[in-house]
Amino acid sequence: MNKKLGGRGDIDDIDDLDALDTYDWHDDPWDNSLGVSEVERVRTQTRTAKWIGYGALLLVNLLIVGGGVYGWWYIRQANAPGAIGAPVQFVVPPEGETLRSLSERLEDEGFVENAAFFRDYVGDHDGLVITPGLYRIPTGDHVGNVLSILRTPPGETFESVTFPEGFTLQQMAARLANALPNFNAEAFIAAANDTTIPANFRPAGVTSLEGLLFPATYRVYNADTERQVIIRMAAQMETVAGVQEEIAAGPTGVAANYTPYQILTIASMIEREARTEDDRPMIARVIYNRLEIGLELGIDATVIYNVPREQYEVEGAIDALRLVDTPWNTFMHIGLPVTPIANPGRASIEAALRPAPNPSPGGSECTGLPADQCRLLYYVIKDEQGNHAFSVTIEQFNADVQTAADAGLL
Repeated sequence: MNKKLGGRGDIDDIDDLDALDTYDWHDDPWDNSLGVSEVERVRTQTRTAKWIGYGALLLVNLLIVGGGVYGWWYIRQANAPGAIGAPVQFVVPPEGETLRSLSERLEDEGFVENAAFFRDYVGDHDGLVITPGLYRIPTGDHVGNVLSILRTPPGETFESVTFPEGFTLQQMAARLANALPNFNAEAFIAAANDTTIPANFRPAGVTSLEGLLFPATYRVYNADTERQVIIRMAAQMETVAGVQEEIAAGPTGVAANYTPYQILTIASMIEREARTEDDRPMIARVIYNRLEIGLELGIDATVIYNVPREQYEVEGAIDALRLVDTPWNTFMHIGLPVTPIANPGRASIEAALRPAPNPSPGGSECTGLPADQCRLLYYVIKDEQGNHAFSVTIEQFNADVQTAADAGLL
């Protein structure tokens, strides 16, 4: 069905755009039915709203950056500079230490980064009861670990210190002072001459505890004093297995003729002379034999007692020391030295209690000798391992000396 438009012909008759412009359009009532006269413009944000948004974003960023900076600062304060090192001695004096002075010394000595931060940290973590004594604190550790160490009383912490067999009091004093700087070598020597320290084997009139301190590894607590260490060492000498029972009850055999103190003196010479286990009882027998017939012991270890090693190791030094008159010189004085010359260990004490037997009278060593003269009286080093050659006669001894000299051992 055809429909007329505008009375000017059908729109289908229009064949170009120019003709369309001249077409007579009529207004229809539905053309404005949507009721929209113009397009509504988008509402713009106010300047205030924009700045509030920018400000909030900036604040969030500042909080993030600030938190990072604070975290970096906190880590720097909580950890001393550098890698965690070995524990270092730190001493809290008996009196006058406060949290402020403590924290400042910790900072000065490199244990914490900031003294004020340490005080704040202590306040935030239940405080600190300052206990005098020795502490061992690793450098570069976290402030929390430093606080934990300082909260552990020195009486609950210790260092293991080894005193080798044959050490003298002087050497023990030096070893302790080197191992634990809060100990003093002079104070150790003074305590070792304190007659109020219990020592059952020390005879009346003797002050020194030389030879009466058992050499071993001891736990030395940070709260200990030199006197307390010595008391434990003296007690240990008396309780070493076999020593207390045999010496106190009375030794048997040749040792029965000597007091406990004299036996320990003999043991101290064995300790300093012997280099191998087999030689200990043999040296003990030589000592007892020479004492029995009143012959000087002639032991080199007695003339170097308390002489620094760098002095007696010089060529010809021992020959010269044999001519120096001291109470320990067994070349110039017959009998035992006035005190032990070292602190003997278990093996040397056992050798002093149970010396080796003399050679059999029928043996080659005693050919042509009466039975009562078949006894060991001499010894000299015979090899690089420290073993000794033992002899009955001076002729045998001189031959052994020449052999040792030819081998470069003397």
